[in-house]
Amino acid sequence: MRRNEPTPDDHRSPYVPNESAHPWRRMVSIGDSFTEGIGDPIPGTVDGHRGWADRVAEVLAAQVDDFAYANLAVRGKLIAQIIADQVEPALALSPDLITFSAGGNDVIRPGGDPDAVAQQFEDAVARLSSQGATLVVFTGVDTEFTPVFRGIRGRVAIYNENIRAIADRYDCIVADQWALKEVQDMRFFDDDRLHYNALGHHEIARMVLRALNVPNDLQPMQPDPLPRLTWRAARTNDLVWARTHFVPWVLRRLRHQSSGDNITAKRPEPLPVTVEAPGRDRTAAPGEQV
Repeated sequence: MRRNEPTPDDHRSPYVPNESAHPWRRMVSIGDSFTEGIGDPIPGTVDGHRGWADRVAEVLAAQVDDFAYANLAVRGKLIAQIIADQVEPALALSPDLITFSAGGNDVIRPGGDPDAVAQQFEDAVARLSSQGATLVVFTGVDTEFTPVFRGIRGRVAIYNENIRAIADRYDCIVADQWALKEVQDMRFFDDDRLHYNALGHHEIARMVLRALNVPNDLQPMQPDPLPRLTWRAARTNDLVWARTHFVPWVLRRLRHQSSGDNITAKRPEPLPVTVEAPGRDRTAAPGEQV
């Protein structure tokens, strides 16, 4: 079993199905790396990622016939790019369930304006909700627990309040990462300290299914204890992280590059759900995920 692969803890809760099946038959997910599934690689594939959206689709597909799922999300995209490249293609697929997460890459950038980003978000929500599909939107995670992003906690909170207000106006379902205390723990994050690992994506999938009121047998997962490190070892890890992940991220910003350059959607068409989506080739180096 690879590191951080979800394993159930010893306290399993019973799975009690609803009296009637959920109503959805076609799910389309749009967004950035969070929705693409970065941090949750599929072993044996070239740049294949599973992620929370795949996990949600697997559960929904297991409960009804003729379920199909598309995922148009591409890592590194800003909200304007997501709106330009994904909103209309998503609607053209005639979904009855849409998940939409965007704006995180804008908010975390230096000088990011959460109110301005939220206005773009609302424009997209107005369009996405125009055809009657159930629309799921996401708040951002509370960053208090991580020194890397603690300084933008206020920005994330402002953005979240905007998201909740927009969701109320357009009758969206809110998947509330801010309230999800389970993932406020670095053991649920990939080595880049930005993206969820398999454990984190599993917990997000459980959160989304709760928000949709879909019973399921996904169980809470218990991460391994963190190793006890000396101060020197911890600082060495910080330096390795900075060299491997942070510096390349800064350089891409300076060069106006994105980890999503030359990347296409992993599931551009609604297809029957399989447990593991196929991998795909890419031109960028496999390690560039942010």
